[in-house]
Amino acid sequence: MRREARRRHLRVLAAVAAGGALGACARYEAALLWPTDRAGFPWTTLGVNAVGCLVIGVFLVMVTEVFTAPPLLRPFFGTGVLGGFTTFSTYCVDIERLVRADRAGIALVYLAATVVVALAAARIGMIAARLVPSARGSRS
Repeated sequence: MRREARRRHLRVLAAVAAGGALGACARYEAALLWPTDRAGFPWTTLGVNAVGCLVIGVFLVMVTEVFTAPPLLRPFFGTGVLGGFTTFSTYCVDIERLVRADRAGIALVYLAATVVVALAAARIGMIAARLVPSARGSRS
């Protein structure tokens, strides 16, 4: 039984790693498409985190209330793709960069705005997913 548990654990790790690679590549591409000026407001990071939170809100409702997800879907997409796509570390670096550029006020706005926007986006995603007519049916 221990061997089977280890195999299952390795499959989950592989799913998270594969999803994380995809999510991180998508975030990197977003940063290339919409670069942030050294002293500018980090709109791209804020946008990426907001989109990721919106999607996780929809995703979690779908896999917990609408259908029974395959066992590796949550680790692959939720932890991997969305975990790799969203970024707390870049958020922290952005705040530090703004402070060093003598834009502490903007850094504080960004610090608070990211938390508020992320929580609101996740909630909006959850509400939106529950409004979809098929989401009201039973899990299958």
